[in-house]
Amino acid sequence: MEMHHYKQGWSFFLYLCMWGIVCESYHYSVPEEKKSGSLVANVLKDFKVDVKELVVRRAQLVSEGTKQYFHLDPHSGNVILQDRIDREALCGQKDPCVLLSEIVLENPLQVHRIEVEIEDVNDNPPQFSKEEFLFEIPEQVPTDTRFPLETAQDSDRGENAIQNYTLSPNDHFMLDVQSHSDGTKHAELVLQKQLDREENAQLFLILSAVDGGTPKRTGTAQIIVKVLDNNDNFPQFGDSLYKVKLEENTPRGTLVTKVEATDKDLGPNAEVTYSFNQVSDTVLRSFKLNKHTGELTVAGTINYEEDINHAINIKATDGGGLSAYCKVIVEVEDRNDNAPEVTLTSLTSPLPEDSPLDTVVALFRVTDQDSGDNGRTACTTEANLPFLLKKSVKNYYQLVTQQPLDREKASEYNITITATDRGSPRLTSTRIINVQISDVNDNAPVFEKSTYEMQLLENNIPGLLIGFVQAKDLDAEQNSKVIYSLLSGKVNDQPVSSYVSINSETGNLYAIRSLDYEQVKDFQVTVRAVDRGSPPLSSKVVARVVVMDENDNVPFILYPLQNGTSPSNDLVPRGAEAGYLVTKVVAVDRDSGQNSWLSYELLKATEPGLFSVGAQNGEVKTMRLINKRDSLKQKLIIGVRDNGSPPQSTSATLSILLVDGFSDPYMKIVDIPKDEVVEEEDRNLTMYLVICLAVISFIFLLSVLVFIAIKIQKRRKFTETSTLNFPVGPNFPENCGDVDAGSLSRAYNYEVCLAGGSLNSEFRFLRPLFPVFSVEPAQNPGVQRISPGSQEVPSHAAEGQLTSEVRR
Repeated sequence: MEMHHYKQGWSFFLYLCMWGIVCESYHYSVPEEKKSGSLVANVLKDFKVDVKELVVRRAQLVSEGTKQYFHLDPHSGNVILQDRIDREALCGQKDPCVLLSEIVLENPLQVHRIEVEIEDVNDNPPQFSKEEFLFEIPEQVPTDTRFPLETAQDSDRGENAIQNYTLSPNDHFMLDVQSHSDGTKHAELVLQKQLDREENAQLFLILSAVDGGTPKRTGTAQIIVKVLDNNDNFPQFGDSLYKVKLEENTPRGTLVTKVEATDKDLGPNAEVTYSFNQVSDTVLRSFKLNKHTGELTVAGTINYEEDINHAINIKATDGGGLSAYCKVIVEVEDRNDNAPEVTLTSLTSPLPEDSPLDTVVALFRVTDQDSGDNGRTACTTEANLPFLLKKSVKNYYQLVTQQPLDREKASEYNITITATDRGSPRLTSTRIINVQISDVNDNAPVFEKSTYEMQLLENNIPGLLIGFVQAKDLDAEQNSKVIYSLLSGKVNDQPVSSYVSINSETGNLYAIRSLDYEQVKDFQVTVRAVDRGSPPLSSKVVARVVVMDENDNVPFILYPLQNGTSPSNDLVPRGAEAGYLVTKVVAVDRDSGQNSWLSYELLKATEPGLFSVGAQNGEVKTMRLINKRDSLKQKLIIGVRDNGSPPQSTSATLSILLVDGFSDPYMKIVDIPKDEVVEEEDRNLTMYLVICLAVISFIFLLSVLVFIAIKIQKRRKFTETSTLNFPVGPNFPENCGDVDAGSLSRAYNYEVCLAGGSLNSEFRFLRPLFPVFSVEPAQNPGVQRISPGSQEVPSHAAEGQLTSEVRR
């Protein structure tokens, strides 16, 4: 088996030389029985490399056999003995005893062949198979008759092997030592003086075998010569040499061959027995010889890889002690009984997922102990994998990447390497290689939603959790950990960071301040998610925060003004019919939705059954005819409540004066055509609307000045026309009624018509905001107005008639 590998090794060496991979073989030697850890050789000088190159090129020593006897230290270049070597146990009688190894260097691939010869030391003395050898020799045997002696066995080789045989002094025999072509020696007893049983029935001789070592070692055996009666015929074999072919692994008990010897003598001298003569221990373990029939059968395991042939010496001895000899050569035929072996030399695991194509993942070797086609192998791997097998030199294979790797799709691969020989039947072996794929940061965080919308109730507590955003990263470990942050932005000209903050670990959004729906109804923040890879990858998303309204505003009374001054007085003629519109309470609510829906109710009145309030529009009307018993001054308290939860409410106080003869004087003096009055009022209305809007929008100070001027002018005009009487009757102007009783949250416009020789109108513009300022434009000459702040009306103040027109 070792010789077979030796020949294969040299064939491989010549093959590599042809291709320029390696062109030198290095020979070293080491004595047997040397201690483990002993230095065999240093290869740096022979390979012409330094230590650094050995490490970088991942140098390693690979033995031809299955057992590693040597170890290469890449940091020093020393070849170290791993175990104590017994040359005799390793090589037996083979000489020289050489262990073949290869030193493999990667990038580029180089294979250096080294041969380590195991030198023999004289550690084994010669030994005979038995301590005594019996020779039965008939008397009258002619002189010069030769009797072959068993060869002593010495496991050592060369000079340490057996060099000579000696025989103790005697009168009848001498020792003839002969050398074979292979260097071995054997001895024969040569009869010098004829035996005489009557003189000596037995002779006792000492045979010594001496080796050539230092110091010399000797083995001895006793030869007992028993002199017999005359037996003048020797057994004779039909053939002196038998050749037999035997397949390995032949079952025990199988007949190999049969040898047969005949003796012409009669009686006991003709009875022939067969025995092994000077055979090795391997033959004794493997074969059995029937001493009576000469049948040679299989007794043990026949292994081609251990011995390709066996030489068996067989002795035939008759009853008189005469012997004949023959040799049986058994040639073992190889069978495919050894599966290929996959030996992993190097493996890169974990493997980065961004490794380029043709990256070497693993280097391994496939061997088969069989010979011929039985020892030729082929190697394959699974399909549909991002890896490819490439055959390298001799029986080396490289596993390389052939497709891009993606750890997020497959984090590891269990690659099955299948090696198959070409024998019959074919034998297969497998080796599973586990390759872990390491992560690189190639995936940016991805948010679960493209946009986020969160709701927050106004008047929140600072630090309240609004909601959260979450992003996932398909990478692993540090590359998958996400950090959240807010990008810069503005909310009402203030940085967004003053409104919300974010937890960098969880993505929770918190309100920093208490928000007011009336100031901020919604806003957007941009959140960025960054992983911790190198380089870091990021993504961003927009989160919209909607502020939900809360019923936190009390309704505000726009008209009549509740500013702490004297309440306004509304004039009602005593002749007014039921359903007469007295005035209209106007209120607004800064909240939105149903929180701003207002309702009105009469909380308290001087005459409970005289007036009513519209629940939806706030109109104050008479419920019945006014009689003389009703008090001149009527006070109403009107409640305004929104539709929120819980509801908010407020109240307004109205003062109403019941006036006699309010409409008669007015109706008598109205001689001007109705169409002209309306046309003139429309022109004045348009002019005052434009003036008031411009004043309110652009010049607040001018509005105040105009307001003061109007107040002064109004008081003067009122004084001049206070002596007039207001007529009361059915001819009350139609244009002085309620125009629109729309929603309570709308803006209103009131028109007051006075009969003092002028039909011009006065307007009051109210804004649905607070604080509210009452702006009264200047009146045309001749128009008179009753101050809404007066508590008492003089007796002559009933000369005018007041009509309100509400425009939405």
